[in-house]
Amino acid sequence: MTLQKYTGNLVAGPDIISRGFVYVREAEDLLDEAHSVVEKTVDECLVRRISDWSKIKNLIKDDLSEYFWKKMHRHPVILPIIMEEHG
Repeated sequence: MTLQKYTGNLVAGPDIISRGFVYVREAEDLLDEAHSVVEKTVDECLVRRISDWSKIKNLIKDDLSEYFWKKMHRHPVILPIIMEEHG
């Protein structure tokens, strides 16, 4: 995903890429919901004025991990990548 440097607003994404975890054709709804989980986490960070990207990444990992465990009883490797937009 891409965040705006000064405001922390979500500019693009998040893009969720699955490798060997689920078949995308079979799990489109699951990945759409995961997308919403990430957006909600980023929005909550903005409200709480969390701007430390390490903290944001950890919160995303925690929330997605909890979501996938509730839905599938699996713990995939989650690698959040945040890019910065200057503007």
